[in-house]
Formats: sequence, C-alpha cells, structure tokens
Amino acid sequence: MRIGNKDFDVKNKTYIMGILNVTPDSFSDGGKWRDQDAALRHAEEMIADGAAVIDIGGESTRPGHRQISDEEEIDRVAPVIRAVKARFDVPVSVDTYKAKVAEAAIQAGADLVNDIWGLKYDPQMADLIARTGVACCLMHNKEKAEYEDFYPDILQETAECVRIARKAGIARDKIILDPGVGFGKDCAMNLETVHYMERFHVLGYPLLLGTSRKSFIGLTLDLPADQREEGTLVTTVMAVMKKYAFVRVHDVKANARAVRMTEAILAAGEE
Repeated sequence: MRIGNKDFDVKNKTYIMGILNVTPDSFSDGGKWRDQDAALRHAEEMIADGAAVIDIGGESTRPGHRQISDEEEIDRVAPVIRAVKARFDVPVSVDTYKAKVAEAAIQAGADLVNDIWGLKYDPQMADLIARTGVACCLMHNKEKAEYEDFYPDILQETAECVRIARKAGIARDKIILDPGVGFGKDCAMNLETVHYMERFHVLGYPLLLGTSRKSFIGLTLDLPADQREEGTLVTTVMAVMKKYAFVRVHDVKANARAVRMTEAILAAGEE
C-alpha cells in the first residue's frame, strides 16, 4: 500500500501512526501541541521514535466533545500539516470527518484522510477522496451502543463504509479499516472488539487499531488517561499478533519497541 511517497508492507508488518492533536481539549494531551513550534518538535520526536505516519487532528472526538466549525478546524490543522510536510519526509494523515476540512488538509499536503465516521457523516467525503487519490482510514462508529448481534453488526456496518468508498471510486489499495474501539461501544463491547479483532480480516483490507489511552483501558485498570501506557501496549502486541497493519498511538517509542519485539518473536517461530 502506498501512502504519500512511502510504500507499506501491510501484509507482513505493523506500522506506528503517531497522534498529533492540535486541540485544546483532547482527552489525554489537550493543549500540549497547539503551538506550531511545539507541534513540530513533537512530530520530530515521534518520527525519531519510530512513527511511520503522523496523524494530525484539530477537533477532539472524545465522548461529549464540542464540535467546532470547519473554518476553526482548518485554521488549526492546515498550517501544521504544511509545516510538517515541509520539514519531514513522512506521510501525514488528517483526522477529520468533514469534507471541507479534508480538502484544505489535502491541499496543505495530507496524504491520508482518517474518518471516524467511515464516510457516513459527510456525503461529499467519499467523492473528495476518490477525486484526489489520497488514502483513507474508515472507522466503524455509531451514535448509540445498540446492536442486535454485536460483532456481526459491526462487521456489516463497516462493510457499508467500504461499499460507499468503492461506489465513489476509491481504489481498493487506498482503503484501511478501523474497528472503532471507543466509538459507539461500551466498555465490555470495546474489550470484545479487541479480543476478536482478527475477524475484521474477512473484509479484505489492511487494518488499523486505535486504543491508545482510551477509557476502556482506564475503566479496566482504574487509571487516569496519563497512566494507561501499559494497557495500550498490551493491545498493540495483540494487534501485531493478529496481523494489523497500523496502530495509532500517543506513546510512540514504547509502542514501536513493543511492535519490534513482538515481530521478532513471531518471526523466530516461523523459521
């Protein structure tokens, strides 16, 4: 799979997507990287620590978040995307579900659109991605955690995202899927999603797991957001074992080491 000017071996390796939130209210690092110089230093640090993609977000998507205008979101993300692309040779993802924001981000240099609503929020998003030829990550999401049969339902609902993408003309090799841990699911559902995450391979696309510091880890371990690194690392190891192509994380260095160690152990067993 090609993202920007980089090729990714999505069948045999797990890559780190480093999170760069340029928001005042993200649940774990809100406000830390709003200043552009601070954002660039953090991007440089994440790349040095092993991030293969930098995911830049301008609106918090935590439960109960305040939706901001397209213009405010563009003002937050576009300058940082432009600056990161000017300084570093790394693919950049924009974390947005709004086509107008995604278009401005792509113009600024974004190589991938990470849509937490899987093309279902903004009817113009799929056509934009198809027209520009960028990659996309389509996440499962739902307004309420209500299901008739949980896992079959989330697979079917994610398959609908794929159908929207393909109908719009988005190429197969430009699509990544995300089971949406922490979105439209309660704690027990999130644990079940991770437990059976290999089931998403039936859809036939590279997969991304985003669990970093999320509330289901906090609820399970009774820990605040800034003490959930070990819990996140467990999910990263499981993602490698279950052949996920990407993990989206805050703590790049520790997760990159966990990926490398897990891959080494798995490779030793294949000799």
